[in-house]
Amino acid sequence: DCQQYTNRSCEECLKNVTCLWCASSGKCMEYPVRRILPPADLCELRSARWGVCWVNFEALIIAMSVVGGTILILLGVCCCCCCKKKSKKQVLKGSPLFSEPDKDDERAAREREKRRVRQEERRAEMKSRHDEIRRKYGTV
Repeated sequence: DCQQYTNRSCEECLKNVTCLWCASSGKCMEYPVRRILPPADLCELRSARWGVCWVNFEALIIAMSVVGGTILILLGVCCCCCCKKKSKKQVLKGSPLFSEPDKDDERAAREREKRRVRQEERRAEMKSRHDEIRRKYGTV
């Protein structure tokens, strides 16, 4: 029972994790688990201690809000930077000033060159066949 630690010390009260210490009144009471924060009529936020004696709920809420807000802002900035970088790359891709070829573009260029070489070989082969046929039948 947390009531037995009333008018003792915060450290003694908070050895039991179910207890809440109210610094202004020196009371040790059961933490109201049905609510996230203790109600003001039970203990003010700046006087309420839970878990450790050196952090009050008011400071904890402010610190968590600042950290959470900072994380959200950083995530937003990262998303904006990534989107800008991606859109800038898309715009530059069509530009003649964009000198960094894409891997897909390089692969497509190699394929085109291979097809061109094969086509040239087939043309030369067909020309030699036609020349042979012309010589054979004396049409040259």
